[in-house]
Amino acid sequence: MKKLLDLITEEMSAAFEKAGYDKKYAKVTLSNRPDLCEYQCNGAMAAAKEYKKAPIMIANAVIEQLSGNSMFEMAEAVNPGFMNLKLSSEYLVEYLRGMEADTERLGCEKTESPKTIMIDYGGPNVAKPLHVGHLRSAIIGESIKRIGRFMGHNMIGDVHLGDWGLQMGLIITELKERKPELVYFDEAYTGEYPEEPPFTISELEEIYPTASGKSKEDEGYKEAAMQATFELQHGRKGYQALLHHILNVSVTDLKRNYENLNVSFELWKGESDAQPYIPDMVQKMKDEGYAYISEGALVVDVKEETDTKEVPPCMILKSDGASLYNTTDLATIVWRMKDYHPDEIIYVVDKRQELYFTQVFRCARKTHLVDEGTTLKFLGFGTMNGKDGKPFKTREGGVMRLENLINGINEEMYRKIAENRTVDEAQARETAKVVALSSVKYGDLSNQASKDYIFDMERFTSFEGNTGPYILYTIVRIKSILTKYKEAGKDASSAKLLPAHTESEKALMKEIAKFNSTMETAYEETAPHKVCSYIYDLANALNHFYHETKIMTEEDAEVQASYIRLLELTKHVLEICIDVLGFSAPDRM
Repeated sequence: MKKLLDLITEEMSAAFEKAGYDKKYAKVTLSNRPDLCEYQCNGAMAAAKEYKKAPIMIANAVIEQLSGNSMFEMAEAVNPGFMNLKLSSEYLVEYLRGMEADTERLGCEKTESPKTIMIDYGGPNVAKPLHVGHLRSAIIGESIKRIGRFMGHNMIGDVHLGDWGLQMGLIITELKERKPELVYFDEAYTGEYPEEPPFTISELEEIYPTASGKSKEDEGYKEAAMQATFELQHGRKGYQALLHHILNVSVTDLKRNYENLNVSFELWKGESDAQPYIPDMVQKMKDEGYAYISEGALVVDVKEETDTKEVPPCMILKSDGASLYNTTDLATIVWRMKDYHPDEIIYVVDKRQELYFTQVFRCARKTHLVDEGTTLKFLGFGTMNGKDGKPFKTREGGVMRLENLINGINEEMYRKIAENRTVDEAQARETAKVVALSSVKYGDLSNQASKDYIFDMERFTSFEGNTGPYILYTIVRIKSILTKYKEAGKDASSAKLLPAHTESEKALMKEIAKFNSTMETAYEETAPHKVCSYIYDLANALNHFYHETKIMTEEDAEVQASYIRLLELTKHVLEICIDVLGFSAPDRM
């Protein structure tokens, strides 16, 4: 289905042309004065300069061409040349009937040119627990992936694990000190390595910070860790086997934590997966004259004439020949292009890394690691701060584990739900998890990704205002009404949506009609917050309609059935929207 605004603009374009004016002036927008009209066209003001006529003369001529047009309940010209429009209720309800008929997509058409889009989000380090700093990447990335998939694109999410470098050497070194008898440290060992890992996730999460602390105080320990890293990266079998164990144990735990956030990845690749591509990539850069030695390091110049500030060269290898994050990220692009040929790669990362990704993207383009038509996109997100305006911390001042944050919100939501005493404890616990997830995700996604925001648990878990629980409460309210209607022995499945009887009903219908344009905009602008803004307006419109309309006591059966169909359509729109945001609604709250 075409977007409603586009259909209105088409009618205005025809009217402009019939009146003898260029249709380029016919753009229609939502009214900024809803007390006067629903839509407006200000094209006569701009056309006045070209046609050397008073704007009101042009506006009157255009409006005259709309006389008798069934799309509009009102079309009028107002000094000095504004054109104010109101849709007819009959036209609006026909549009909603078209949405209803498309039971799967509600009139939102899939793209005619589907792309393969890889999205790099998550970025956790193995052997470390997820903390609140991982929250935004996971939530924003998952939603962008779901929105793109809904619009018909092949979306591939990659967690991009931090599983290479000194942290692995530190773990191996500490494990060797604790359990030197393990076969992994015997270079003469030629047998099969054990299938069971020599540590649990709890032990692994304790080993790394201990090793990291030792390396800062003991130079010999640090050198041993660097040597272990070197040997791992150069294929020592025992260390490779340990890396395999570290990955298995860590990934199992990471999947459990991401599952609690309703976040999933199609690929669980890491920096280690890019290593085989590095030698050939580096050699190619050298052979083609892009890479050169500067102060002992291998670099590629990425500055451009239009730069207004310094963009340093992209370092490919350090002076000792070791690779860096740049090297790994560039090699990751190589394998992504080789295996998936993506049309676009989106990186959802902290906005403070923008310069770094500018270097990486420019290097990838200059050295032809990507096809000319492949888009590399940086989506930088702001920080999640506490009420003091500083990055969110525990009460003790440390970085909060993500699992602890989620558990805290679950408990707060359980307390609020339990106060109602309408459900048993088990159901209250399950409902609390669902609603708590909405509070976290909506609280984050309702902000523009690039902006910092204050994480306010009290506000995010409120059932009132612009919050996830308020959206879910609206859906649950609809479910309750639909259940009562059904329990009364009534069935609206064959009923027809009727034109709006009241202004609040028409306002709800107009909000529903914005669904396809909202989804298109959210995808095109990589902006989940647009979906949040839309469903908040839709929930407000629904609740206003609910408070002004006696739905269950309506005596006219046909009108009541129409109300029910309208509620069903509203629920369907809201459920699709919260699904692309990454959460769902319970049946009761």
